[in-house]
Amino acid sequence: MKKWMLFAGMLALITGCDPDDNPDPNGPDNIAEGITPCENGMAGEYPCNGYDLIGNVPLSTFDANSGNDSWGWTDATTGKEYAIMGVNNGTVFVDISNAEDLVYLGKLPTRTETSSWRDVKVYQDHAFIVSEATDHGMQVFDLTKLRDVPNAPATFEADFNYAGFGNAHNVVINEESGYAYAVGTSRNDQFNGGAHFVDISDPKNPVSNNGYGERGYAHDAQVVTYNGPDTEHNGKEIFIGSNENEVVIADVTDKLNPTALSTIAYSNIGYTHQGWFTEDQRYFLLGDELDETQRGFQTRTIIFDLSDLDNPIVHHEHFGTTSAIDHNGYVLGNEFFLASYRAGVRVLDISGIANKDISEIGYFDTYPINDNAAFDGVWNVYPYFASGKIVVSDINRGLFIIQKSN
Repeated sequence: MKKWMLFAGMLALITGCDPDDNPDPNGPDNIAEGITPCENGMAGEYPCNGYDLIGNVPLSTFDANSGNDSWGWTDATTGKEYAIMGVNNGTVFVDISNAEDLVYLGKLPTRTETSSWRDVKVYQDHAFIVSEATDHGMQVFDLTKLRDVPNAPATFEADFNYAGFGNAHNVVINEESGYAYAVGTSRNDQFNGGAHFVDISDPKNPVSNNGYGERGYAHDAQVVTYNGPDTEHNGKEIFIGSNENEVVIADVTDKLNPTALSTIAYSNIGYTHQGWFTEDQRYFLLGDELDETQRGFQTRTIIFDLSDLDNPIVHHEHFGTTSAIDHNGYVLGNEFFLASYRAGVRVLDISGIANKDISEIGYFDTYPINDNAAFDGVWNVYPYFASGKIVVSDINRGLFIIQKSN
């Protein structure tokens, strides 16, 4: 989500949402933990289908007023799992290894000022954090500090503050190349708000190495070392940008000479927001953040066939079961985990994607009041822990940990 959240009040009038139906963001000051099973469509107060609630840490515990992005880290040395969540005034860290005892370890305060937008990714046991806060740059935090926090919750300090850009909406990392790509920076910077290339192979010493701004502002992106069906590009580093009104595909292997491969638009564009490859790198599932409010759609996902990166095509569109706005989505195997604001986390079976057969197989709704098209509820979902725990960040109600029902 970007500046559009500022229009939430206006959209409430358009969509018929009651401005008083927002839950108190500071809620009860306690951590709800211990598995609450999904039974008869509910896990406690939360509507669900196939996913249990492990715990919820409210914003008040984090001394924060709103939540945003989230990610996860598994400590390969100890096997412990940690949730990382952005809040308006910093980034918080929670040990989620024990479902019966979620432990809030502490906060890394924002680099400059508060902001509703913060994004975090992980590489080589370090968190890389950007924000739309003025002159925030990129904070680098050594996650191994979380192994021993004697007086939790602690106030942490960054290990490095990268200042090669000021504000940024998002950061994406290609772990195979050791590069971070900051996107959604200032539109009048040297890359027009496009991607800044940052070598993070030495995590505490990130180094700028050019960028890509030929197609202007990139709101979000995925960057992969390509190994998909278009053999012409195998082994190359491919950038897929969600650039407000189009999808941009570029070869960024040669950092000093990034090359545009193609662009593609689609019908009924609202705001080209974020997307993710299927694991075979043939299909790209895209969310448009404003089409539901502007066009009255049920939640829409646009699926592109990228089997020819130089000639991408729209494969089909999938419409969900609610009118909620879609935000960030991630693929794990044959499942697509979609953060869908007021409709919570929706889980789609994409095993039949080639035949245009996608269906919802589960959900967990952290915003039980309604599923209207408004900017409340789930911002992000991280489904990649080996244990099956899923990190969910909610704008209004803080951090949720859920898990598939047995």
